[in-house]
Amino acid sequence: MKLFAPEGYWKLTPEEKEKIVNGAGPKGYGWLVPDTIWGLSITEAANIHDFCYAVGTTIDDKIEADRIFMNNMVRLISAGKWWLKGLRMRRARKYYLAVKHFGGPAFWSGKNKPEEME
Repeated sequence: MKLFAPEGYWKLTPEEKEKIVNGAGPKGYGWLVPDTIWGLSITEAANIHDFCYAVGTTIDDKIEADRIFMNNMVRLISAGKWWLKGLRMRRARKYYLAVKHFGGPAFWSGKNKPEEME
């Protein structure tokens, strides 16, 4: 299954990738959010989302990153077992809504210069 990602993601070395991505959930707290949806791994979709957050600089970039995440989860779900599709789509929607509504701090982290933080 080929997922969509910006070209830069596919060019990452394993070392670069390790510094940027961590699967589903916030870095250091990934154990709170499973990398699977009803047995289907969404790790690569989450990693692409992490990369998009790392390189994004505008609110439009965040919105696009969240849409890419949902699109990639749909691609994975569509390639999986048909009888789990409904359950997986409902869970994917929850993941999408979580990053859409609560992903701002992760997206903006480290993007402001210290003098802009006053």
